[in-house]
Amino acid sequence: MKTVPSVPYDMLPPLTDEERVEQARAFREKIATRRSCRMFSEAPVPREVIEEAILAAGTAPSGANHQPWHFAVVSSPELKHRIRVEAEREEAAFYAGKAGREWLEALAPLGTDDDKAYLETAPWLIVVFAQRCGGIEPG
Repeated sequence: MKTVPSVPYDMLPPLTDEERVEQARAFREKIATRRSCRMFSEAPVPREVIEEAILAAGTAPSGANHQPWHFAVVSSPELKHRIRVEAEREEAAFYAGKAGREWLEALAPLGTDDDKAYLETAPWLIVVFAQRCGGIEPG
């Protein structure tokens, strides 16, 4: 088996320990403000933007660098509607008790429910599939 040499990552400027700590703290504070997105614009997005985002996501590190995920891009109004119907069916079961009391109590202040209208509003849906087993060979 051929060993692939490591490639050093040299794109970061040299920093002092104090600068590293400050940058780490600033990043943590910034990321702590992140919230899930539940509203989407209907503004069109060029397919190439979606393709570039998927290509970037596909390079994420994985075990043995196999990238065991596949992406499907959906823009068809009919297919987005079908996806919404099935997602809302699953979410209705979730909110009807499948999630458990504790989880539902944690969600209550957020006001979320089984309505997934954004699945038809968003110009594109990106569906991610994970390969749970198998190797790198087709089949």
